[in-house]
Amino acid sequence: MEQIAPNDLLVFARVVAEGSLTAAADKLGLPKSTVSRRLSRLEEQLGERLLLRTTRRLNITEFGAALLDHARQLESEVEAVAALAESRQARPSGRLRVSMPSDFANLLLTDMLAAFAALHPAVTLELDLSPRRVDLLGENFDLAIRLGDLPDDALLAARRLAVFPWGLYAAPAYLAEHGEPQAPDDLHRHRALRLLARTGDAIRWTLLCGDQRWEGVPPGSITANSPELLIRFACAAAGITTVPEYFAAPHVQRGELRRVLPDWRPPSIAAWAVFPGRRLMPAKTRAFLDMLQAALGGDQRG
Repeated sequence: MEQIAPNDLLVFARVVAEGSLTAAADKLGLPKSTVSRRLSRLEEQLGERLLLRTTRRLNITEFGAALLDHARQLESEVEAVAALAESRQARPSGRLRVSMPSDFANLLLTDMLAAFAALHPAVTLELDLSPRRVDLLGENFDLAIRLGDLPDDALLAARRLAVFPWGLYAAPAYLAEHGEPQAPDDLHRHRALRLLARTGDAIRWTLLCGDQRWEGVPPGSITANSPELLIRFACAAAGITTVPEYFAAPHVQRGELRRVLPDWRPPSIAAWAVFPGRRLMPAKTRAFLDMLQAALGGDQRG
């Protein structure tokens, strides 16, 4: 069979939608004779009638009705491409609601957020820095940054922003007073600064060294849901904590923290941008997401 011209399918869909060759020709900006010729050519290629034409009306055949679903799908795809092109040329504007952990905003993204605001003055940026997991659709958020594994949700889409290696850290003053652990089991004789899970419990520590794996919850009197705060406690010689290497790096460079058990490390954690799974992303969200991914440097930090 000769290859079907997509434009002929679009013409067929328009003729059915308008109910006449004349109205379809007006909508398409084509002569009526051209519309009639394309329709006839499509029928010849397919070997069946699509429309039964009388002087007063057009009746679609059974085969034409079956083909119409495909023609309408093609028409929808063409319209989506046009909308995408228009959106990419549009100036980002309107209210942009973003949820992210406060640590990301304070330690990683301050410069990026300021640059975005300066570059897109028509966008009103609203940041929710609470640790709760917001309902993007129910609370009308445009985007959220989330860590770790994501639950399956057909209504949301996600893009991986970065993968953060983690490590164990303590202040030199703390290690000088309490000694430095030589193996993971030694952590049970130290004070742990632990991260709080959404369940309200301290997150269990998991350490990996090659094929070896250690799990436990070392004792500690401080638990918080902010790695940034745990770093501050560690710098104050309050104990040993586990945080992303990238967060701890400036303190290590200044001599405020030291890596503990360097051969052992917690599993890396991915950071994701999560957003409503719309077919077409608004220009404001796309611009923010592009800057966010550039600021976090792709897939790997460390």
